[in-house]
Amino acid sequence: MMDFLSQCRAVVGDAHVLDTAAGMAPFLTDQRGRHTGKALAVLRPGTVEQVAALVRACARHRVAVVPQGGNTGLVLGSVPDGSGTQVLLSLARLNRVRQVDAVNRTMTVDAGCILQHIQEAAAAEGCLFPLSLAAEGSCTIGGNLATNAGGTAVLRYGNTRELCLGLEVVTPQGEIWSGLRGLRKDNTGYDLRDLFIGAEGTLGIITGAVLKLYPQPKASITALAALPSPAAALQLLVLMQDRCGASLTGFELMSRYCLQLVAEQFPQLPKPFAAPHAQYVLLELSSSESEQHAVGLLEQAIGAALDSGVIDDAVVATSVSQSAALWQVREHIPLAQARAGKNIKHDISLPVSRIAEFIAVTGPKLDAAFPGCQLVCFGHLGDGNLHYNVAPPTGVSNEDFLLNQDKVNRVVYDSVEAFGGSISAEHGIGALKREELARYKSPVELNMMRAIKAALDPLGIMNPGKIL
Repeated sequence: MMDFLSQCRAVVGDAHVLDTAAGMAPFLTDQRGRHTGKALAVLRPGTVEQVAALVRACARHRVAVVPQGGNTGLVLGSVPDGSGTQVLLSLARLNRVRQVDAVNRTMTVDAGCILQHIQEAAAAEGCLFPLSLAAEGSCTIGGNLATNAGGTAVLRYGNTRELCLGLEVVTPQGEIWSGLRGLRKDNTGYDLRDLFIGAEGTLGIITGAVLKLYPQPKASITALAALPSPAAALQLLVLMQDRCGASLTGFELMSRYCLQLVAEQFPQLPKPFAAPHAQYVLLELSSSESEQHAVGLLEQAIGAALDSGVIDDAVVATSVSQSAALWQVREHIPLAQARAGKNIKHDISLPVSRIAEFIAVTGPKLDAAFPGCQLVCFGHLGDGNLHYNVAPPTGVSNEDFLLNQDKVNRVVYDSVEAFGGSISAEHGIGALKREELARYKSPVELNMMRAIKAALDPLGIMNPGKIL
């Protein structure tokens, strides 16, 4: 392999081919610390042409490539296996904002751009790039596209797929396909863009993208509602959509246990209600007119919900700092889980209308199989995405409970399938859920996916072992 690495050094320079244990270590462990892979080398190209040249070298030498952005993925999709024969190709140096077109409402960026930097560059031009998620300070747009990331604003703006108009991709043969056209209508055959979005680097390496921009809202208003049940949360969702329409940009469900965890692990955070409630919804309205318009819409809708008994109580933020404090409660749920101990995570999607029934049916099934287990149920109710995590019963160690992971998954995923849902809403499949995908996808779907993979990547060098 020395000849291969020499070719890589000739492309990117000695400093950007890392092959020592110390140099590679920061790239090889997944975000949750569950798996540390081995690599032949870590390659750090600085241009699209360098990415293409490195992939051509990999194809000549039959070396598998694992693309990596910010390495914030949750399904082992951006780290190598334990063979030590794969190279990790980091896109971190491809981090330019190439162009902002405020009239066309588009931004063209490198795949290695940090999501938060994209948000800030859009804001500097008076525009909004609405993708927002907990890892936005470190995740990259290439990774967001490769996994079709969701986030908190999907209800209004859609997943990352809906926010992308065009891609630039390096193919498994080391060719560069440029589809950076920024067109909202382009009906000229197969939509290659959609083929690569969500493919997790198994069909090619995304190196650039044209993103949709939106006008900055004049005001955003946040409220936290307390409710008796998930069914009541669905009633509130319908009421808010009927009264507020597209102004409703966020609608997050959180169970009592979620807020209890946050209060225990982060006692410095605000406690919005004096007494606990069964369920909570954090909702956000954005107005293109004025703050007065947003406040009026929200107050009328909350008043109607209180009058009809859909909600028990509500707190409306009256300042930016209060709004941020309410969002902090929601965003600290995953952090509180991590502090409390390990749990078995599920990122699932369901028809919105069936979420309350799913929660009502699945919880008792889990409790019957694993008495006393704790359910950490929260997520983006407005778009049907639940983070449905199962924590050990009191007195049971994390290690002992994790031995039940396959059995817990079976209860949850069988229920998801029965309700017409998906085992992955926004995290992807990676290596972690590969076997589960084979169980729940139909043979027809899997065969079509394998055919696409074989056609585009006949050597099987692009992120092998992920998805399929």
